[in-house]
Amino acid sequence: MSGIDWIILCVTLTGIVLYGIYKSRTTKNLDGYFLSNRSLPWYLVLLSIMGTQASAITFLTGPGQAYSDGMRFVQYYFGLPLAMIVISIFFVPVFNRLKVYTAYEFFGEPVRPENPDTYFLLFLLSRGLSTGISIFAPSIVLSSLMGWNIYYTNLVMGGLLIIYTMSGGAKAVAHTQKLQMIIVFVALFIVGYLAVKLLPDAIGFTDALRKSGELGKMNIITTGFTEKGFDWQDKYNIWSGLIGGFFLALSYFGTDHSQVGRYLTAKDVTESRRGLLMNGLVKVPMQFFILLLGILIFSFYQFNKAPIYFDQAKVTIAKETVFKDSLVALETRYEAALTGNAIKEAGVLRVQYKKVLQEALPGQDTNDNNYIFLRFVMDYLPVGLIGLIIAIIFLASWGSIAAALNSLAAVTVVDFHKKFFVKEETEIRDYHVSQWYTFGWGVFCIIIAMFAQNIGNSLIEAVNILGSLFYGVILGIFLVALGMKFIKGHAVFYAAVISEILIIIIYRQNIVSFLWLNAIGAILVVVIASVLQLVTQQKAPK
Repeated sequence: MSGIDWIILCVTLTGIVLYGIYKSRTTKNLDGYFLSNRSLPWYLVLLSIMGTQASAITFLTGPGQAYSDGMRFVQYYFGLPLAMIVISIFFVPVFNRLKVYTAYEFFGEPVRPENPDTYFLLFLLSRGLSTGISIFAPSIVLSSLMGWNIYYTNLVMGGLLIIYTMSGGAKAVAHTQKLQMIIVFVALFIVGYLAVKLLPDAIGFTDALRKSGELGKMNIITTGFTEKGFDWQDKYNIWSGLIGGFFLALSYFGTDHSQVGRYLTAKDVTESRRGLLMNGLVKVPMQFFILLLGILIFSFYQFNKAPIYFDQAKVTIAKETVFKDSLVALETRYEAALTGNAIKEAGVLRVQYKKVLQEALPGQDTNDNNYIFLRFVMDYLPVGLIGLIIAIIFLASWGSIAAALNSLAAVTVVDFHKKFFVKEETEIRDYHVSQWYTFGWGVFCIIIAMFAQNIGNSLIEAVNILGSLFYGVILGIFLVALGMKFIKGHAVFYAAVISEILIIIIYRQNIVSFLWLNAIGAILVVVIASVLQLVTQQKAPK
């Protein structure tokens, strides 16, 4: 990067940290640190919800997902608006009436078993791991493209945000997310404009979309049906999006405290509902636009030479092995195919190139989808804007990670520390303990990022798959707690354990695509818990 880019990057990141510290002034108790005194208006709740969900992974790998697989990933979000309505009607009033600090406090007998902390441990495990990935994901891409040391990048990515998250809690998180989202959207609109502007003079926006459509990239709606019937392993279609996406969103926004904690900060039920419902309205168009960036970049490369492989760092390492001649030969053939406008042949050569890279770099993930967006930025965007785009990768990452750290600390303090260590404590002591738990979880997530490697073909898929392994089961527990009071604690506990084992088996056997795991997990818990309760009641002495 140029000196101007470095200045813009440093000024932007420093400004966010200082702004977070400035906004961190709040009441020094649990209500102020974790819930911002339940004082935020709906629009701040909305931006906080969006900032928590839309991590750097969304902006970094979303365009690459569309570049390689088309627009069909947008169907993943089709169930989200309906989930926002259900949560607003059934979940929000319960949380508000009980005045809980965390989503897991409302569990009470007979729903919770003798060990009342089984359920929030699922949250701590899944959210802790996924937050580590949220740190690692942008770090691995930035370190590869920029030549930065991955470990130092992880430390900077996770370390700086701990400063304002630890000092200011939920209020600092909400206000910095507001500023982060504004900067992110402005930068992305500029990238979209330049992607069209850089096209040949005779090619406009509609021409770019038409070209992508001819090559199968405008596959916005797919049914999942083939000649052999419905393909349950098809990742993204309208049915998996509406049904599986509904259960995933219902669990994520209704039971994951990283999101529940965002709308618990609202002034009242009405403000919480407005924030959630507006999220349901804007999330699908927002994701559509992010994917559209990938389509525009794809169209751009139909008129400009695309790299045979987008992660140049791996190519450099691979050429130091005995496979150098094979790679150079494929590059020569690829150049000739592009010159002769042999698009299909060029695509075949890209696949062959990746296979040679896999042989040259055994054990490493050679999928380059995650590098497409930033490679375009580094190669074609003007000086100054590159620094801003690198900054938004940090900012988007910080938005989701800060909310996750705040929620992890909240659950640890309220559902663990104050139950097992110190039940009664002064407000200022609770405040300082919460800060140190935030710091501890930040260190834990950075450690996870240090050891994360080869986590999937697409980082955005990796995070969603990880969530789907847990979210359905957690949702099933909440559904039992909300509407099936006759089921006792032991039945719920064993149903959750059995269901989680079955979900892992189903995933490992690749029986269905990951989105369906959310619906299956929730249904399994409800059904198995009901059966176990009936069996134990029949065996119990009269």
